[in-house]
Amino acid sequence: MATIVFDIETSALPPENFDDAQREYLFREAEKIADEPARETKRAEIRQQFNLWPFTAQVVCVAMLNADTQRGQVLFLAEDFEEAEGEAGPVEFMPCADEFELLTAFWDVAKHYDSVVTFNGRGFDVPFMYLRSALLNVPISKKNWLGYRYAVEPHCDLAEQFTFYGVSGREGAARRFNLDFYCKAFGIESPKSHGVTGMDVNTLMAEGKFREIAEYCLRDVRATVELYRIWKERLAGIK
Repeated sequence: MATIVFDIETSALPPENFDDAQREYLFREAEKIADEPARETKRAEIRQQFNLWPFTAQVVCVAMLNADTQRGQVLFLAEDFEEAEGEAGPVEFMPCADEFELLTAFWDVAKHYDSVVTFNGRGFDVPFMYLRSALLNVPISKKNWLGYRYAVEPHCDLAEQFTFYGVSGREGAARRFNLDFYCKAFGIESPKSHGVTGMDVNTLMAEGKFREIAEYCLRDVRATVELYRIWKERLAGIK
């Protein structure tokens, strides 16, 4: 059974993209603060959160690998998409003209896989991809990836598996850690070891460093593949 492992990177849309009523709604909590510096700090915090919401951010990169062969693609937005070409090798870097093209290409690949593996994909990546695809009217080839939470088919979310579905709450033995922490604990090279994190994506987009975003996203997926291998060998089947 073919399994795809994927991760996405998102970038906030500018506040100017929204009308007055939408901006008032988005920044309402900040406007309640009387102190101007504190109010501006809160506005900056909200703008940073834009990356987390599919109605205020776009998908700028998707990296995906076959869990067994580790062959795959990285789809990413790039201004020089017309001149760039796909690269030969186990992983192809494919620049896209816009988000519609990127999402269309992703779902075209996804339809060939029976199952999917993510890290926090149930809480973030999958619903984000569903909603952005719906907004842009991109056909979704796999609509069962949110399925039954307490199952590993068709979607194995490693953030759920390493916390045993949140059995310990926020502070217990199986509390949740981020991917970077799990990687270091299990001796996997952290995707953040090259100095780039998801917090840098907005800046990298503004600077036109599209390939750096793509390479960071691929490191996330490679780390997820390794963590999946460890889970399958050592923890799969625990109930």
